[in-house]
Amino acid sequence: MTVQHPTSHRFLRPQTAQQAVLAELRGLIIRGELAPGAPIHQESLADLFGVSRVPVREALKILEGEGFVVYAAHRGYSVAKLEVADLLEIYDLRGVLESHVMRAAVPRLEEADLVRMREAMTAMDRAADDQDMVAVGVQNRAFHFALFDRSGLNRAVEMIRRLWDTTDPYRSLYFQRPLNRETVNAEHALIYDACAARDVDKVVELLEVHRSHTAEDLRAMNGVWP
Repeated sequence: MTVQHPTSHRFLRPQTAQQAVLAELRGLIIRGELAPGAPIHQESLADLFGVSRVPVREALKILEGEGFVVYAAHRGYSVAKLEVADLLEIYDLRGVLESHVMRAAVPRLEEADLVRMREAMTAMDRAADDQDMVAVGVQNRAFHFALFDRSGLNRAVEMIRRLWDTTDPYRSLYFQRPLNRETVNAEHALIYDACAARDVDKVVELLEVHRSHTAEDLRAMNGVWP
């Protein structure tokens, strides 16, 4: 008997315990819920996720390879911390990649993309009013990737995504300050207007200013990181 393979459906293999723990742990770190430098207790995580220590240990080994956690003998795992020089280098790399991506993305923007940007701005304001800094970070990311994803430059966007993942915990700290949130909101509005006008050079210029303000503040915050 011949088995038909429907083309409209794709088989989704269920996640293993290790894959599920890996996704949850990576998310906790990226969102800043596990802060840079925070110790990671395997038994507590196993209890939290309702699994044995084996998938937790396997997930931590993968995260160590990705640079999200570090291991020290007799102390165990902790969330990786970046030096200021590392953060500034990452922002420099983002500048090169994001400028390249924007020159491809802005001419391709459609009304649906602008709607996504407006929705992210509105949701970010609501999250700030609720003092939900995790949601602020999520919506900030949604605003920017509404632009990046439109470029069609998938490899470059994936590289940008990884750079964002590395610094997201620090952005969560950055958003704790009301003045920083106000600055970001004002700059997002200017970026949106330039996108709506399809002004590529202005968008690239505004994003450069936007990144530089964040990088400068992260440098100033070095003494207050946990």
